[in-house]
Amino acid sequence: MVGQSDERSALLENGHADELQLVDFAKDDKANPKNWTRRRKLLNVGIIALMAIMSPLASSMFTPGIDQIADDLKTESNTVIGATTGFVVFLGIGPLILAPLSETFGRRRLYIVCFAIFSLLQIPTAVSPNVGTLIGIRTISGFFGSVGIANGGGTISDMYEPSERAGVFGWYLLGPLLGPTLGPLFGGLIVQYLGWRWIFWILTIVCMINTALGVFFLKETYAPVILDARRQAREKDEGGKYRLKDDYEDDRPFWTKLASSMQRPLKILFTQPIVLTMAVYQAILFATVYTLFTNFQEIYGRLYGFNTMQVGFVYLGPGIGFLVAVWFIVPRIDTVYNALARRNDGVAKPEFRLPIANIGSVLIPTSLFWFAWTVETHQHWLVTIASTFFFGIGQVTILNSVQNYYIDSFSRYAASAIAAGAVFRSIVGGIIPLFAPAVFASVGYGWGISIFAFLSVVIAPAPLFFSYYGERIRTAYAIEW
Repeated sequence: MVGQSDERSALLENGHADELQLVDFAKDDKANPKNWTRRRKLLNVGIIALMAIMSPLASSMFTPGIDQIADDLKTESNTVIGATTGFVVFLGIGPLILAPLSETFGRRRLYIVCFAIFSLLQIPTAVSPNVGTLIGIRTISGFFGSVGIANGGGTISDMYEPSERAGVFGWYLLGPLLGPTLGPLFGGLIVQYLGWRWIFWILTIVCMINTALGVFFLKETYAPVILDARRQAREKDEGGKYRLKDDYEDDRPFWTKLASSMQRPLKILFTQPIVLTMAVYQAILFATVYTLFTNFQEIYGRLYGFNTMQVGFVYLGPGIGFLVAVWFIVPRIDTVYNALARRNDGVAKPEFRLPIANIGSVLIPTSLFWFAWTVETHQHWLVTIASTFFFGIGQVTILNSVQNYYIDSFSRYAASAIAAGAVFRSIVGGIIPLFAPAVFASVGYGWGISIFAFLSVVIAPAPLFFSYYGERIRTAYAIEW
């Protein structure tokens, strides 16, 4: 075993050095995910990124076919939007359970089991005989599909040091952002040529392939689970008693540990003012995204005369913004973080992740006002879509900065911290679109979309404020685990 002498350093107990031995990673232990080769790390990231893109993709893929689904299932278009609401709400609730479970059972097991169930649930969705069945199955599948979003940040934290994490995390997070954007593009093509049910047959095939990749290539990254397996193997093969270091050891009964894990995300959300505030910020962004995406068909179909396929291409506006941000801006999160750490005598702080978020704080309200009033005054369609490009950039910079802040602040429980933010944004993002059509019908697109812009103006100073006062707030509200 690599580094055997280092790993088996004895703990003195009652004066006997050989009674209880410590199981830990050696300095250059290849079993430590932080010491894996770059290729092995990226393979893990690639698989979970695919999972993280597929569930948001499924959340919006059928939106170009809302009218077709309503006609086929003999219901109203607004009722069909409920299939998005149920899915997105449980996409947020899922991490509350799946993230802490991964900190109990390990990441790999959760990924494979949950995504396999998500893949299979696409089959009854494809054959739904009525809108009630469609909404019900979609809601359940949203829960299991959230596993990539729930645990992706924790998995990346397991493998990468803070100084190199933001760039990799940016590409991973592109999945949850691009999913709702690419979904309507692909969905528009499928609805146009094959019909809406084929959306879910294709999702079934792609998701099962993704699950198979996980079975064969995905490796466990959570250190306590890896070391516990090593301890059990040692005790079986060599006898004696072993223990993990204090950071990883938890001798409480299983159900006590599980109950504690399940409470962790909500504890973080409601006892940490910074997490709660930034969760509200993300909720505003996701409510805006899903409101726009579920109304693009109406806006560009009715006002601009686009067909279903053309409406699908509208979603490339924010999508290209996402790519530009990940390629050019997100890597600067690490650059700024490392520069501020050097200036602080080499001591890094989570708040050093937040300065880049200020770019998004300016772009979000600007782009929303731009979109709202160019649509209201019926400007050329290209002018309206150009605004969504800058919205995409703003969303990526805020989301990446905040997620990296969560990971740095709660490194061991990074998955739970990210879940705390995800639940709030998904519930709000799923419910608000239900009321948007009535608002737009009452006050028009100009003032209706401007509501989201005004909200983003109100909360825009948050990243700047926490950059200066975040450490003081974190210290005042420190959590005792």
